[in-house]
Amino acid sequence: MSRNDQILLYHERMLWRKIIDHNPLFVTFTDKLAAKAHIQKACPDLKLPATLWSGHDPADIPPALFDGDVVIKVNHGCAMNIFVSGGPPDHAAIISQTKRWLRKPFGQRDGEWAYWPIKPTVLVEEKLSLSGGRIATDINVHVCGGVVCHVWVEDRQADRSVLFDRNANPLPGRDPDYPREDQALPVNKRLVDFVREAIAIAPRLAADLDYIRIDFLVTDEQLFAGEIVVYTAAGYATWTNPDIAREIERHWHIEKSDYMRRSHLGPARLYAEALLAKCLSDFGNDEALEAGSKD
Repeated sequence: MSRNDQILLYHERMLWRKIIDHNPLFVTFTDKLAAKAHIQKACPDLKLPATLWSGHDPADIPPALFDGDVVIKVNHGCAMNIFVSGGPPDHAAIISQTKRWLRKPFGQRDGEWAYWPIKPTVLVEEKLSLSGGRIATDINVHVCGGVVCHVWVEDRQADRSVLFDRNANPLPGRDPDYPREDQALPVNKRLVDFVREAIAIAPRLAADLDYIRIDFLVTDEQLFAGEIVVYTAAGYATWTNPDIAREIERHWHIEKSDYMRRSHLGPARLYAEALLAKCLSDFGNDEALEAGSKD
């Protein structure tokens, strides 16, 4: 049997994380408010979009906040954002929508456990002027055990993206959000400079996690912290370049996960020992044994 036949694939590891590896830190990272506190402590020199207000009842949002450019969102899910700018908003509609979001559990359909314990909260955040159409809007760095595997850069305003390796060299291949070749984001010096900066910062925010994605927001002047993503694309991420997934698989050592670092009893101990043996078989070195030893 070849190594490729034995090795746990990226999507298998992500499914294992959803079902088995319930690291409490995942809840911190998935909670948008708690993640901001973690980022501020781990990397105080990195700018964050300011939180202008947070609470459990959107009706309590100070009316004056609607006069500026803000983003209204909830902390316990994805794609639940309202962008307020360019005129008086419909307060009633915003309150109604956010109340629906607060009542809505997130992550159940795809088994994203880390969302479930979060206490839903609404927050008002400053709206950054992102560099869409000029540089990019987002830089997302995939990190395994402190090693940057690749970087995904997207321009949400221009519907374009580009991939980089850990040395900020462009990579071939497309992603599912921008799959066409004519959606390749042009590379310029300012973008590469930002990518290099993100590559330098991301491992500081990733702690010693076996795999995590660190997101940054891009303005014309500087990088801002974005989110810390536990379940990239809900665990279904794909790339047309197979080397992208293989690089993650090379460096994502699940024997370094929170689950494998903890002591277990009974059937769980037998399972953890069998999984460690599988990891040793896949990687063929003593590093897995050392990382998987119990405290």
